[in-house]
Amino acid sequence: MSDAVPEPSQEVPVVPEYDPAAPAPLHVPRTPTGNADVDAQLERLGDADHLATDGHIEVYEDVHRGLRDALTALDARPGPPAPSPSYDQRAPSPSYGTRS
Repeated sequence: MSDAVPEPSQEVPVVPEYDPAAPAPLHVPRTPTGNADVDAQLERLGDADHLATDGHIEVYEDVHRGLRDALTALDARPGPPAPSPSYDQRAPSPSYGTRS
């Protein structure tokens, strides 16, 4: 009699079943922006690739907070100095003050 029962010394390979809710990397390309703060936040989005769907919200909120902080920092930077007027606009010109 030949039953197909594996011997104890033989290992049976375990094949994982397909789980649609399992993490699956999207491999979305991230193009550098040139701003180190923004690029770091975009790279952080890649962390969601290795998390289950219910863990994505934490990453997205963290990235959103970081991008908002980066934009706020851009607004706080001093801009170029304002151009200085070539003359004082409040004082009347001497030629107009002597009209009769």
